[in-house]
Amino acid sequence: MEGKNFLRCLFFICTILLIMLFTAFNFPTPLSDKSELLECASNSAWCTAKNRILRHPKPAPLRHDHTADVPHHPLDPLTIQEMNKVQNVIKSFFGKSVYSVHSLVLEDPEKQVVLKWQKGDSLPPRKASVIARAAGKNYLLTVDVESGEVVEHDTSHISGFPLVTLEDMQNVIYAPLSNAHFNRTILERGVDLNDVACLPFSPGWFGKAEDGRRLVKLECFTMKDTANFYMRPIEGIIVITDLDTNEVVEIIDKGKHIPIPKAAGTDYRLSAENGPVIKLPNPISMEQPNGPNFVVEDGHLVKWANWEFHLKPDPRAGVMISRARVRDPETGELRNVMYQGFSSELFVPYMDPEEAWYFKTYMDAGEYGFGLQALSLDPLNDCPRNAKFMDAIFAASDGTPYVRSNMVCIFERYAGDAAWRHTESPITGKLVSLTGIVIVKGTSYVNMNQVKENEDIYGTLLADNIIGVVHDHYINFYLDMDIDGLDNSFVNVHLQREYTHGTSPRKSYMKVNKTVAKTEKEAQIKLKLYDPSEFHVINPNKKTKVGNPVGYKVVPAGTAASLLDPEDPPQKRSAFTNNQIWVTRYNKSEQWSGGLFAYQSHGEDTIQVWSDRDRPIENKDIVLWYTLGFHHVPCQEDFPIMPTVSSGFDLKPVNFFERNPVLRIAPYVENELPVCKAAASA
Repeated sequence: MEGKNFLRCLFFICTILLIMLFTAFNFPTPLSDKSELLECASNSAWCTAKNRILRHPKPAPLRHDHTADVPHHPLDPLTIQEMNKVQNVIKSFFGKSVYSVHSLVLEDPEKQVVLKWQKGDSLPPRKASVIARAAGKNYLLTVDVESGEVVEHDTSHISGFPLVTLEDMQNVIYAPLSNAHFNRTILERGVDLNDVACLPFSPGWFGKAEDGRRLVKLECFTMKDTANFYMRPIEGIIVITDLDTNEVVEIIDKGKHIPIPKAAGTDYRLSAENGPVIKLPNPISMEQPNGPNFVVEDGHLVKWANWEFHLKPDPRAGVMISRARVRDPETGELRNVMYQGFSSELFVPYMDPEEAWYFKTYMDAGEYGFGLQALSLDPLNDCPRNAKFMDAIFAASDGTPYVRSNMVCIFERYAGDAAWRHTESPITGKLVSLTGIVIVKGTSYVNMNQVKENEDIYGTLLADNIIGVVHDHYINFYLDMDIDGLDNSFVNVHLQREYTHGTSPRKSYMKVNKTVAKTEKEAQIKLKLYDPSEFHVINPNKKTKVGNPVGYKVVPAGTAASLLDPEDPPQKRSAFTNNQIWVTRYNKSEQWSGGLFAYQSHGEDTIQVWSDRDRPIENKDIVLWYTLGFHHVPCQEDFPIMPTVSSGFDLKPVNFFERNPVLRIAPYVENELPVCKAAASA
């Protein structure tokens, strides 16, 4: 499903170091400079050829025993032993009440404590942040891992619910089949109940009538004769279900006149293609016989060239990058660039106002969790031979820790993207590789000549009885920039036309005007092509030898503006799309731009609300937020599966170094390069 296939969370290292996360969410989101993601379809011609021709055998996925793991860094994720302790505390806290854990992660120590810590120091007290539900109430708890002390935080002022758990989704998909009305209407359409697959979709929020119950809307498909059941929707049936009880609340059934699309042509697997297969004779492979140029110390500290940063999986953000520092080539000083960066939220609104579609306005991180939807990476297919893998340890809904093996991989490579990649397991039980599938709408039309002149079909007719609905994609990034220290400022470097008034043969030129944002509202930025600016985060307290404040700039790309009305409920809930750039005062509790409890939220706990407080931000500890986005008008090339779509933005130094920092990097000469020989084909 598009918007639920994979996530890329990458870092702004100056060249080709890459961190890859594969999850069930679709769109690639490079976090910045020159880093890219590699996925390769497991049955693609390129990967098949690579596995067969290269001399070295395909490496088996490594499995690590994490039961004896201990933390080495203040930001290291909770270990299995620590999570077991917390689970026991949670059981005791709730007593005989039935509860569910929706998040169990490290509660980061205070920022100043982390910044003062050095390797060899004892770790600050380890605490867990727990989001749970019991008796219809949301709980936000802080648990001291050693003492077991619990502090409960008041969240009664925040609407919405925590993200759904995997257990929630696995249990609710069978709820429709327990309903006689549903079974009857399926049979009336000529569909075998054994071929039906129903998937849970978050309902958004559209008024107080929806408050008080944690709801989900299930849409159903037929799996008959295709692996790509998304292309065979049973249009018009929506099963509204209570997630806490799995009770079917309401069935909307208005699409009996709409035929189910045929299975022919929907299968994306190479083995299903009837025509000639295109296969280049000479595969391309990047090899490093002597190993990679980076190291991973103590499980989470990545060092490459003159960069180092802390990396860890996260159930909501996917991956988090912290304490990003670079060693200055001139002074040898290890300098701070970014304290923490991650994808904060994703918003995918579909542009069809009809009853079976209006609610499809997904907030994937806050409603489902990028990391929770992650799957294990496949060596060579997802990551190259030189990759280093990192496991994740997450909590099940009862708090029991489990290991998600090979969730993240780190490697060096040249730029380039795979053709497509996807995995679908909850329904079929099979792991199938691809990138993203447009959520399609069933229709009675088989040709555009059947569509009336002024009729809005809300998308593109992709094939017989299939419409790809127009939609948007927005990904918001949290970037806690600490350029050479905590106190930074945001500068709008405005570029404008200036006239010479006869003092030169030139009539005009471009002039630079720099404005330092004093408060948060002054840093709410809408990008304008014909009114351009650069956007710098500087440290006004530290200057270069020639007197420029040191800084970094965000270089936008993949920009799109939301066309939804500001008062439309989906827009209020995902208000981070109101601007492409925001800057807020650092607040440890403000990390998720769509709100702590995004599921069925009302929109009163968003970055728009925080920023409108208009706190001072000049020469303060500030956070930069960047919203990447693009519109998607589906086309026939998106059927039956989309090619990979890539986008991103850069973070680049601006007067941070005294001169070009790459001048000391020596090039390789011919005799230093490895020579890889292909083995004979099997």
